[in-house]
Amino acid sequence: MPFGDFPLKDKIVVVTGAGSGINLSFAQLAVQAGARVIVADLKLTSDGEKFMSGEGAKAARFVKCDVSKRADLENLVTASQKEFGDVPDVYIAGAGVFEPAWSNFWDDTEEDGYAQVDININHPIKLARIAIRSLLKANKKGVFLITASLAGFSVCAVAPGLVRTPLWTDYPEKMKQFGYTLENTIGPEDVASHMVNLVTNGKYPGGTCLETSVGGARELGTWNIPAPASIGTKVPDAVIEMNYKPMLEMMRKERGSTSRL
Repeated sequence: MPFGDFPLKDKIVVVTGAGSGINLSFAQLAVQAGARVIVADLKLTSDGEKFMSGEGAKAARFVKCDVSKRADLENLVTASQKEFGDVPDVYIAGAGVFEPAWSNFWDDTEEDGYAQVDININHPIKLARIAIRSLLKANKKGVFLITASLAGFSVCAVAPGLVRTPLWTDYPEKMKQFGYTLENTIGPEDVASHMVNLVTNGKYPGGTCLETSVGGARELGTWNIPAPASIGTKVPDAVIEMNYKPMLEMMRKERGSTSRL
């Protein structure tokens, strides 16, 4: 169903992973647009602390949140009601990580689950359910920034290419692993502005996914989507080969001496 424009002024916004990077930039833009913001993360970077003590001092609240824990996600709604008197109108599932060494698929260092799956996949699913339940109970419209469309809700996604955030720049080994170079990147504020547009502009229906990179932005369809081709969205072949090499070597060592193939 048509959702219409959804300006951020006077809305309540919850953003996970907002202690730094793209999501911090979105929180800043939301405050500038007149929203009240729950900044959810494990901790704040120096830029996050500067924001919270500056332009976000009145309109933003920091809530410590481990997105792999459902109770912490549920608490974001509780914190919103306590601080701002209502449930959030906008839910941004922004927290994400690279695969950490202590929970790694190839090294078998995990215990009961993979941290990358809990944070990058399970957390948006859980937060989506929490958002739906909270908005229905409050009988209000809302926006969730990920995929699909539900009655009364607009659910969208942004798919950034390489971005200049601490997720990359604090980890030189990841920059090398994925062929990250500064000339192929965009700033977090560029992605955040597209996120604001997805949330507020009624021309984007539920289910919209917007790819954004140094090559520009494109709205992705549902089926037979052409692969990303612009600068900042493709991993060079040499980098792909470099990443495959240790995996293939590990599987070679793990293979039994007697072939049954």
